[in-house]
Amino acid sequence: MTQPGPLDFFWFIPTHGDGSYLGSERQQRPPEHDYLREIAQAVDRLGFPGVLLPTGQSCEDSWITAAGLASHTERLKFLVALRPGVTSPVFAARQTAALDRLSNGRLLLNVVVGGNPKELAGDGVFLPHDQRYEQAAEFLKIWRDLVSGRTVNFEGQHYRVENGRLDLLPVQEHAPLYFGGSSDAGQDLAAEQVDMYLTWGEPVAQVAEKIERARKKATLKGRKLRFGIRLHFIVRETEDEAWAAADRLISRITDEQIEVAQARFLKEMDSVGQRRMAELHGGRRDRLLVGPNLWAGVGLVRGGAGTALVGSPQSIAARIREYQAIGIDTVIGSGYPHLEEAYRVAELLFPELGLGENVRRPRRSIENEFGIGFYGDKRLQAAS
Repeated sequence: MTQPGPLDFFWFIPTHGDGSYLGSERQQRPPEHDYLREIAQAVDRLGFPGVLLPTGQSCEDSWITAAGLASHTERLKFLVALRPGVTSPVFAARQTAALDRLSNGRLLLNVVVGGNPKELAGDGVFLPHDQRYEQAAEFLKIWRDLVSGRTVNFEGQHYRVENGRLDLLPVQEHAPLYFGGSSDAGQDLAAEQVDMYLTWGEPVAQVAEKIERARKKATLKGRKLRFGIRLHFIVRETEDEAWAAADRLISRITDEQIEVAQARFLKEMDSVGQRRMAELHGGRRDRLLVGPNLWAGVGLVRGGAGTALVGSPQSIAARIREYQAIGIDTVIGSGYPHLEEAYRVAELLFPELGLGENVRRPRRSIENEFGIGFYGDKRLQAAS
């Protein structure tokens, strides 16, 4: 174990919609730009350094959404998806340069290779699992040379480029590459090409084992990886309040919805990470507590990240420090609804983690309905 160091805590832009209940249309919020802008501006103000924008058939495009939000934020970084196989490496390099310039160097890249083969087929991608990662390795070599200002001549199994170049370069010399993949093929790609290796929120021992495998692979390549974790959060002032909120979040999910979702995760998808998520609970409501404060209720119906840290600020902070101790230095969080939960995380959890110190706060002398005014009453002032 390593001594915990500085922690980056990102948030999430719900470009596939948001709401108060999973599995229900009640109190749902569509992914309208004005609402997504509210979230982005709030987390920028609250001190989150960046946001993840998801990708997929049900999501608004992450690049266009990030471009729209960049002009409404000041410091916030945008983690958007590079999709080998879905787009060409040269076109992706042009997009990278344009968005990085537009945001003044606030672009981060999330390499997304896996997913549901049925959805990938809809995007025109028919390669089997391991070959997708081979294609991604070629994609990233071409992409990296282009955004570094080099002229590219490349001929591989999946791509051919003749005299490719960018005339307009990114602001950043090296925009960091993030990547999550639990398979051997995925970890091989991470070891060779990326900067930040991500995992979904598994119990600490399982995350430690996964990190160690990825670290060893990177060492054999003469490289070092950083590590991050993707988690939902349900943080309240007390444990009881938090667990009541967790129960409420899944209170409208039906058994039929769980059955359909789990069949899709285990039968349609070839993602090793998705299988690991599903196996934590097996689709059973009585097996949702998979570790201290680690709850798998979100994964009953949601693909991808399916676990949440649930509890008081103190207990959740303790769990995060356990992940830090095994090498995690970045958390990518989310919560339902994302606007309100961002405030709860920033106001309740950040102080426990020593985060948000540089956020602009009102002076103590400002009086409003949430404070006690001392208008001339020296006895009250002295008592304070």
